[in-house]
Amino acid sequence: MEKKLRYGLIGAGSNAEKKHLAGYSALPHLELVAVCDVNREQAEKVAAKYQIDQIYTSYTEMLDRVQLDLVSVCTPNLFHADISIYALNHGVHVHCEKPLAVSFAESQKILDAKRKSGKKLMIGLNNRMTNEAVFIKQYIDTGSLGEIYQAKAGWRRRSGIPGRGTWFTNKQLSGGGVMIDLGVHYLDLVLYLMGNPEPSYIVGSMHRTYDHTNSRNRNGYKGNPNGIFDVEDSAVGYLQLKNGCAVSFDFSWASNIEKDTAFIELIGNKGGISLVDGRLKVFSEQLGTCVDIVPQQNPNLKLLNEFEHFTSCILSGKEPLAPPEHGAYMMNIIDQFYRSASQNQPVLFSERERFATAIYD
Repeated sequence: MEKKLRYGLIGAGSNAEKKHLAGYSALPHLELVAVCDVNREQAEKVAAKYQIDQIYTSYTEMLDRVQLDLVSVCTPNLFHADISIYALNHGVHVHCEKPLAVSFAESQKILDAKRKSGKKLMIGLNNRMTNEAVFIKQYIDTGSLGEIYQAKAGWRRRSGIPGRGTWFTNKQLSGGGVMIDLGVHYLDLVLYLMGNPEPSYIVGSMHRTYDHTNSRNRNGYKGNPNGIFDVEDSAVGYLQLKNGCAVSFDFSWASNIEKDTAFIELIGNKGGISLVDGRLKVFSEQLGTCVDIVPQQNPNLKLLNEFEHFTSCILSGKEPLAPPEHGAYMMNIIDQFYRSASQNQPVLFSERERFATAIYD
């Protein structure tokens, strides 16, 4: 019988249960071994649902005592680096939820640990794994858009604060607000689709408008009226890439807009492509006429599964589609966005940061 990969979960919140445990429990070559959460009652609840025997409130104790092959890190952002590094140093592969860390500097520490350990680390950037993203990536890589000179990304909510007064709105725990929460998804997606081009400079603006209301929480997320809200709920900006491409972005947890929308758009000299609220469109020219193409993908065919993909990388030695180097690249951009927005002026990317990420070479 083939040996099963032994899996542990660190951080047993709703995302961990609905995404990670649901995904990994469906894999026949994986065994759910242990759950860890500082809230023992929550850990016990999740463990009982998935028939997991071993329960811990300390991740160090769990990793010291239990022989594991991989773990998911689903804690508040502040703890991603320390937990991931500890796991890697113990010879355990890591599936870390986005963002990789709360800063570019912490990302570098994770990269160092990953390189020394020889283990795999994948970031939970699930938007890279959708059928639409797979199609767009292949379409771009075949040269169908030509030279991409403009891109847009956004995720705007009308009422979508992930719980006012929870760790999401506490800068010490989260590292920031909507930019590090939603921006890390869709800005990452357009840059990944283009091959993570080298950034030149960034201009950012952020606002905290809905910190005194509990009425704009996202459906299903409870707030704490007495909790901390010291992060931005709106982030807009412009990123200039060294290849000449201009990237604009717009993210908000709450806005006075008609409806929620999530979108990316890439425009090249041969064609354009957009993904708006899950609807994919291609724009081009044929026989001297502008044409709109709506790809019809098979809804019954899942091209990529995040959890199968990572376990396959572990077993085969391949690098995952969302490696930590990409996470460091994005955290560099997010750091400089916050710097620009705080100083109210453009910020250049330095050569030191360029070579520290080591993904442009």
